[in-house]
Amino acid sequence: MSVHDDLDRHFMQQALALAREAPLIGEVPIAALLVRDDLVIAGAHNLRETDQDPTAHAELLAIRAAARQTRSWRLTDSTLYVTLEPCTMCIGAIVLARIPRLVFGALDPKAGACGSIMNIPPEPMLNHRVEVVGGVCAEESQMLLQDFFRSLRKAAAQKQLHQ
Repeated sequence: MSVHDDLDRHFMQQALALAREAPLIGEVPIAALLVRDDLVIAGAHNLRETDQDPTAHAELLAIRAAARQTRSWRLTDSTLYVTLEPCTMCIGAIVLARIPRLVFGALDPKAGACGSIMNIPPEPMLNHRVEVVGGVCAEESQMLLQDFFRSLRKAAAQKQLHQ
């Protein structure tokens, strides 16, 4: 196992810890951390329900926070850790922010744009390439999501029974 592998697992575990906070406020447990020089410079979990904003994905929130923190929209020399494969909107923002490296956990067979249903990062027409490493702590990421949605379905079924 390389040092990169160890660091990737370390930061993905931090992203998963952040993702576990999301359900406490009714959000889907997806989180993102932006890391530069082995330090977390920004992190966020989804806030779509809280903000009623379809763009309040963890990746975009973390990118915005990192840009404010660094006072630059160019987030070069950084790695973005995300618990779920980014969608088209998020990988677009990753490319536009010039983030050179993306590490994600679980695949997203419904909206994933880094190999699942689309594969945007290697697109030759884009002006920036993103190195993508998928599947880091994938089982844990997937279980977190499955448990969350199972809990929602159970709550909905209970509500139906009591009506």
